[in-house]
Amino acid sequence: MQAAVCTAYGPPEVLQVRDVPRPFPKQREILVKVHATSVTVSDTYGRSGFDFARWWQRFLVRLAFGYKRPRNPILGIVLAGQVEQAGKGVTRFRPGDRVYGLTGMRSGTYAQYMCVKETSAIAASPANLSDDEAAAIPYGGLIALYFLTRAGLRSGQRVLIYGASGAIGTAALQIAKIAGAHVTAVCGPTNLDLVKALGADEASDYTREGAPPPGGRFDLVFDAVGRRKTSVFKVASATALTPGGKYASVDDRYPRLTAALLAQLTAWAEAGKLKPVIDRRYPLAQIAAAHHYVEQRHKKGNVIITIPHSTRPINMQQRALVEDPE
Repeated sequence: MQAAVCTAYGPPEVLQVRDVPRPFPKQREILVKVHATSVTVSDTYGRSGFDFARWWQRFLVRLAFGYKRPRNPILGIVLAGQVEQAGKGVTRFRPGDRVYGLTGMRSGTYAQYMCVKETSAIAASPANLSDDEAAAIPYGGLIALYFLTRAGLRSGQRVLIYGASGAIGTAALQIAKIAGAHVTAVCGPTNLDLVKALGADEASDYTREGAPPPGGRFDLVFDAVGRRKTSVFKVASATALTPGGKYASVDDRYPRLTAALLAQLTAWAEAGKLKPVIDRRYPLAQIAAAHHYVEQRHKKGNVIITIPHSTRPINMQQRALVEDPE
């Protein structure tokens, strides 16, 4: 099978599309034929070797993930595709099922096939979405839903979302509107129309305004960007809270992302309440170009990678190797 392999930590060009062995599902795993994935900011961190961190933090992270290169050289944590094969003990899925979701700590979705644990944040794909559209839901949607739920999002609140035009921000904006909140979306000048189209009640340009509107106080402020990108507006937003108001950030903790949360996103997507936001699509062969674009930190929603599959049949000898690797 073909996969984008991270040959070393470094710039996007370290990603090379190569032929690698096709995996075989173990007990309680499914083999997914991947049709689409996405390039997340988390992927760019892993590819660069967390070069933005302090030396001792980078050292500790690389001890866990691989010192000179990722221990698992195939990156990617989002997938949308079809179950090719189910391992022993699998009860939730069967071959032919369309699935999507997040693979958690196990990367490997920059490939034509990947084995995923049945217990991962994987679910049946929304029936009304194509695979590339489905791949635009899990990363931002799951993270946004986790933090907003934990912060006590509810109807009638005044909510400010900083970084409302990215993958997490566009999902957070829509989830807050679904909950019945009044939403102020904060983003750059080129994305104001986007956030308004997604339902924002108010939109602010963080490059021109130094703080939320005068007198504006919020029951919940959600930072969908994190520590690596800040502004005067962001700092001011953290204090623009009503008595008892909450400030939540994607940096607060490592989120617990589950199939149950994904099922809620699926229901909203099928009802037309949660819409995928796709900035650009790239084929797997242009994975380096996709990483370059995401690293600029100005993408609108999600950057999707489409995975090609040859229609050429495998011969019986190849099939035997795939089905019985031992």
